[in-house]
Amino acid sequence: MTNIGRLRGFVQDMTRAVERHGADEARMLDEGETLLRALVLQDDWLPEAFAAPAPESYRQYLLHCDPLERFSVVSFVWMPGHRTPIHDHTVWGLVGVMRGEELCEEYSATIQKTGSHRSKPGDVDRVSPRIGDIHVVSNPGDDVAVSVHVYGANIGAVRRHTYDAATGLRRDFVSGYQNQTIPNLWDRSKA
Repeated sequence: MTNIGRLRGFVQDMTRAVERHGADEARMLDEGETLLRALVLQDDWLPEAFAAPAPESYRQYLLHCDPLERFSVVSFVWMPGHRTPIHDHTVWGLVGVMRGEELCEEYSATIQKTGSHRSKPGDVDRVSPRIGDIHVVSNPGDDVAVSVHVYGANIGAVRRHTYDAATGLRRDFVSGYQNQTIPNLWDRSKA
């Protein structure tokens, strides 16, 4: 059985953080990183339906969206070799690795590769248009990887962009989500 109370507490804490720091991205990222790291260091709360991989591509599962769409919480599930296209976010975001490993390859606004790094369980990355938010994420390992992302909007509904590596051509996209239901955080009858 999953300890869904951890996710409920995280959502409550993020809601308070957004209420306190809403327009102050730097403070939002600082506090959000601390909260997300504490969440992903515990691996007993994510329902299996939201950690299920698929052979054809990575999965993006909505776990929670603030009613005012000020933030969303999403699990990403990656089989070995899965990768995103070069893409941006247009909002602030935090990426916390819970299982496995992820490789992040960063790009400049002119779609030149600027660096890369690997993230392991407990690591949290930051993205935003202010600090850099164009990258490719992949699973370089041999096991399924799971990361939890928090974005400063309903990320599955945000018009974002992918980029062609050779030409820099930008294309609009809206990612959506793979799931049709979200975890029930609010039923405390079994607690």
